[in-house]
Amino acid sequence: MSTLDNLSVAVKRPLSIVRRKYRSDGEQSASFEVLEENRSRVVGSLHFSTVSAVLAAGVAAIEAGRADSIDLAGVTGSDSSGLALLIEWLSVAKAAGRSLRYENLPTQLHQLARLSEVEELLIPG
Repeated sequence: MSTLDNLSVAVKRPLSIVRRKYRSDGEQSASFEVLEENRSRVVGSLHFSTVSAVLAAGVAAIEAGRADSIDLAGVTGSDSSGLALLIEWLSVAKAAGRSLRYENLPTQLHQLARLSEVEELLIPG
């Protein structure tokens, strides 16, 4: 049984739900969940305090072929760390010989990508 199988017994159950807390105005958390048909999703805030927690779950799912498509509709906020995370996952997919596309890219991440001149990496032309 692979490490990925140990993380998720049933397809509909989340592969990994990771919550990172920090003391500030509140709590920020993020989760990476494997869904059906090689789809996954990210829910929560992609900030410096949360991206390291979901990085490994995303890498494992991508390498196992369980994240050809990642839905970002549940992302509630992001900074440049979130953008770096998405670019890293694209790099992992390329190295593993897998395709990866993002669905429902939030406006904030889209604007960051445009300003950073990496928009074409996240949104195929």
